[in-house]
Amino acid sequence: MSGPDEIAEFTRLFQGFLERMQLPPAVPGREALGIRLSDHLGVDVASLPVVAASFSSFDLPNVQLAVEAWFDEFELIGVAGADRGHFPLAELLEISVHHRFAVGSVEYQRLAVSVDEEMDCVAFGFYLGSKGDDRYVALLRAANPQYGRNGVQLEVVALSKESGQRFLDALPGLIRERNVFRGQVVSFESHEFGQGVGPFRLHARPEISRDDVVLPGGVLERVEREVIGIAEHREALRNAGQHLRRGVLLYGPPGTGKTHTVRYLLSRLPEFTVVLLAGTSIGFIGEACALARMLQPALVVLEDCDLVAESRDFSRGGGPLLFQVLNEMDGLTEEADVAFLLTTNRADLLEPALSQRPGRIDLAVEIPLPDAAGRARLLSLYGPALNVSPECVAEVVDLTDGTTASFAKELVRRAVLLGAENGSTSPGDAELRAAAEDLLSARDTLTRRLLGASDQEPPPGTHPEPGLAPSYSSHGTWRAGPGR
Repeated sequence: MSGPDEIAEFTRLFQGFLERMQLPPAVPGREALGIRLSDHLGVDVASLPVVAASFSSFDLPNVQLAVEAWFDEFELIGVAGADRGHFPLAELLEISVHHRFAVGSVEYQRLAVSVDEEMDCVAFGFYLGSKGDDRYVALLRAANPQYGRNGVQLEVVALSKESGQRFLDALPGLIRERNVFRGQVVSFESHEFGQGVGPFRLHARPEISRDDVVLPGGVLERVEREVIGIAEHREALRNAGQHLRRGVLLYGPPGTGKTHTVRYLLSRLPEFTVVLLAGTSIGFIGEACALARMLQPALVVLEDCDLVAESRDFSRGGGPLLFQVLNEMDGLTEEADVAFLLTTNRADLLEPALSQRPGRIDLAVEIPLPDAAGRARLLSLYGPALNVSPECVAEVVDLTDGTTASFAKELVRRAVLLGAENGSTSPGDAELRAAAEDLLSARDTLTRRLLGASDQEPPPGTHPEPGLAPSYSSHGTWRAGPGR
């Protein structure tokens, strides 16, 4: 009678036979993949070890450029055959020995590598390359979250495991050197298939002059010194043993210009890589810090941190998400040329966490409601087409005490719209006064709140039902002016 070992071996062989019988038939008239790969390496490819590495899903173009930079020369081929993408490389090579897959077309994904440039990236393809006397077969696959592959995969076969590992060890440095995202403005988003990074967005860098930032005297200077000043004097600080990593918190009511201030800083730091995170996307702080560390000098912007102050990060043990943010900030070395800019409408929600993690925030700056001089500057900034008298400006400035930059922007827009409705190409005092009366009326209380104005009674002289114009809604985005 056969022994247990012989029965187990028979079972293994029979199971393998059944699995192969279920494989798709060989592709007729095409070169077998296994033969092509074995010819390139000079030995039976199925007998060689496989080494592998994974990378972030958004790094596909960087991995491809690094792979191609490693080789002295290479050829790129694809695979023909059903279900080819569902097998790990070791199984794919074993199956290929039986000619179940053939050489076919390379699969590509067209991905943005800057705001106005795209790149054809290898989504599934074999590199048959050489480096000195070593020969390699490398399978590059794009992320496919729908089928559980959340990152880019690179699987390598070489004549020795050491040669394959040497290839993989060289890739991080090559990715850093050739990274297409260096100096760009990017943001992370989640994808629809579970956890992990989804779409990777690239944004045009804002172009905002200092004159376009309306803040009380001394406020902008404090922020500039901490963010831009350290960047300009990084060598002097390093030579003096001072750290470059810094954190700045901008806090104040909605609509006062926090986001606009951030956008101004972005325009002043064109060489910085910028990572934007807002609301729940702050959960990708780990990925953002890794990218910032690789591509420093860098700026990590965390907008509306109050939205996650009490959220829990269930993907990392359920702890407070804000604590995860602060831990990631602390994980960067002090020598890292990385600045963190946090904005919040509710500093009171952040203060307990920040006080428990001292040293993460070096400077907290209040962005207050604009004073009278600020409101006058905002009217001038937003309304160069208006033909209004100094007396009217003074009157409107007095009426709009407690309002925001967003309010001033909408006020000017309504005045221009009223002028257009009245057939005027140069709106003047009447239109500006009517627009102010409209926005300050009792019926527009909610609109004022949505524009960030303080909750107060309509000023004397305004009427619940102004006669010149209906109420208009206002819509803002991240690209809006200094209203946030």
